[in-house]
Amino acid sequence: MSTVELKEFVVSALEALKGHDIQVLDVRKLTTVADYMVIASGTSNRQVKALANEVIERCEAAGYRTLGVEGESYGEWVLVDMGDVVAHIMLPQVRAFYNLEKLWNIPSAQGVKEQ
Repeated sequence: MSTVELKEFVVSALEALKGHDIQVLDVRKLTTVADYMVIASGTSNRQVKALANEVIERCEAAGYRTLGVEGESYGEWVLVDMGDVVAHIMLPQVRAFYNLEKLWNIPSAQGVKEQ
């Protein structure tokens, strides 16, 4: 599976459990840490944890190894690192406070339907 397919796989997992406001940021020109960041919101700590677990389970079932998971015990902001794709799943108030979309200052940040 390519990086683009992995990114789409992550988005699909988030959509399956009703993740909100899913955004895909192409950060290839800004960092070597990852190619894409996928950002989504959950309505509660429980949903944030469930979204992260769905991403992990689906990716591992497809043969991808999760490199790291942070924040899972609290469920306010869970980061799932799959190498070329990093998923940030947050409560809406945490997402608004950290505003990763603005932090990365990507003028062409697009939603799920990329051009």
